[in-house]
Amino acid sequence: MDTQTLRDGLLQLILLIISIGLHEFGHAWMADMRGDPLPRMQGRVTLNPFAHADPIGTIALPAVMIFLSPGFGLIGWGKPVQISLPNSKTRRMDDIYITLAGPAMNVVLCLVFALIGGLGNFDPKTQEVIIRFLVGGIYLNAGLVVFNLIPIPPLDGSRLALRLGLYSEEFFLSLARWGFIILIVLVNLPPFLRVMHSGIILLASPWLGLWELLA
Repeated sequence: MDTQTLRDGLLQLILLIISIGLHEFGHAWMADMRGDPLPRMQGRVTLNPFAHADPIGTIALPAVMIFLSPGFGLIGWGKPVQISLPNSKTRRMDDIYITLAGPAMNVVLCLVFALIGGLGNFDPKTQEVIIRFLVGGIYLNAGLVVFNLIPIPPLDGSRLALRLGLYSEEFFLSLARWGFIILIVLVNLPPFLRVMHSGIILLASPWLGLWELLA
């Protein structure tokens, strides 16, 4: 493995840790805003990405995917934010807001990377690395939004489908038993990857356009 490949891999892993961490922070922050005390009690209302990192899902497994390229798709996850939804009158809407806050944080990160890229005045010596990092950040976070909205447990899309009445409780619990296996199969199917790629390009394009406009 040459130096550039190692550097690019480390940048991708750092981006993943930050992006997954802030995704989970979004869930925790919104739960806190909606009056759920559990995430704050568990120390999850923090911007520290390592408070939200799962040793296997956020660091070890993605590192294997990035550096060893074993031949199957990149998959990773953070430490799930636990919620109690204490207010029975607003429980459904609280859950919807909390669920949406994770992908929303990834959209905010796309905006931040685009603003830095468009307004930044970078040193020519480091410009290439910084631009690669920022562009990678936009695509990675667009990918996290698209992927997390897939309606298969434990992804956010399945929680939305349940709360919007698209899934019954029984169907949701039944699907959850096989969700992880289904996702592993899906991320290695070319038709699914093509659909994912199209969704990522569609979501990333406006932010790249904003970058170009500001530059």
